Amino acid sequence: MQVLDRFLHYVSFDTESNERCADCPSTPGQKALGAELVREMQSMGVSGAYMDDNGYVYGWVEATPGCESLPCIGFIAHMDTATALSGANIKPRVVRDYDGQDILLNEEKNIVMRPAEFPHLLGYKGCDLVVTDGTTLLGGDDKAGIAEILTMAQELLEHPEIPHGRIALGFTPDEEIGRGADRFDVKGFGAAFAYTVDGGGLGELEYENFNAAAAHVQIHGISIHPGDAKGKMKNSLLIAGEFQSMMPPLEIPANTQGYEGFYHLQYVEGSEENTVMDYIIRDHDMEKFTARKAYIQRVADYLNAKYGSGTVELTVTDSYYNMKEKVLPHTDILDRARAAYASLGIETVTVPIRGGTDGARLSFMGLPCPNLSTGGHNGHGRFEYVCVQAMEKMVQVLVQIAAAR
Repeated sequence: MQVLDRFLHYVSFDTESNERCADCPSTPGQKALGAELVREMQSMGVSGAYMDDNGYVYGWVEATPGCESLPCIGFIAHMDTATALSGANIKPRVVRDYDGQDILLNEEKNIVMRPAEFPHLLGYKGCDLVVTDGTTLLGGDDKAGIAEILTMAQELLEHPEIPHGRIALGFTPDEEIGRGADRFDVKGFGAAFAYTVDGGGLGELEYENFNAAAAHVQIHGISIHPGDAKGKMKNSLLIAGEFQSMMPPLEIPANTQGYEGFYHLQYVEGSEENTVMDYIIRDHDMEKFTARKAYIQRVADYLNAKYGSGTVELTVTDSYYNMKEKVLPHTDILDRARAAYASLGIETVTVPIRGGTDGARLSFMGLPCPNLSTGGHNGHGRFEYVCVQAMEKMVQVLVQIAAAR
């Protein structure tokens, strides 16, 4: 099976995760895809393929004769899709030989993807692009990574003349809601090091990511008839607006780039009596990250002093940390990826991840795990797309990484 065929099959599964659900995985569709991946791995000869009770999928390509003593290399991708846009009823379409012009995704709704808004499209003239119909995300994040890893495994199994050590394959649930590594069996996986295949444009090699935290804000108000409200009503919606107004207006995702951190309000729901707000807090620098968490606590403390103790309940929970300190001592892992890219004429692009991957958590769990590209862009939205030729190149890159040296 070709990488494109695999990808188009995988995106037919609705695997959107759900941060409001405490189950693991958080949605049943992830286990449905996991079962399909196990079936596929077993049919191609992957050793020991199985899915555990929590929806984590594992399998191994055994070492070729004479290479049994080489370190086991892991490749990891996640099965869930982001919650920002629906992952159900995805209708992918392949735009053949892209001409560099605007792409009409949906005529009825007049949804158009334009190079003027997404200049990286111009780098794909003459390529084939998989796009959506503009009503859902695509799921390239990270089903492109899954397709590339399993096509790599197929290549190794069909070509035993390619020498390699043991290769571990892992597919995780709930990465998009920050739980992808929570129950990952690092010891059972058995890899000395690994790569997540969860990046963007072809050639990316990432080993720096945000330090991340989630901030949950619960605001308790007092509701009373507006005609009798003077001196009595405490409108939680207005207090929520005041809370948000105290967040630094320039320190939001839309105004930051590179190593710049931010506060991001991603959910609000409420009434006069009760309002809930969810933020994510990000910064590459640990000192600045700590300062950000302290600042949002000061905002809560100020509003409690103003409106009464217990008006604002703030819970800040760390999600993951910058993997740089865990990966840089293992420069050979990075060199291996750079050499694989170079062998195929691909320039390595090293950029800080403005987010996180399972690899960040796994690196702190004893499995150094930098991140590789998939050939996808515009994840988490209706303009998501993946380049077919980039996916095919990534299969070759993964084979080169896996090959003995």
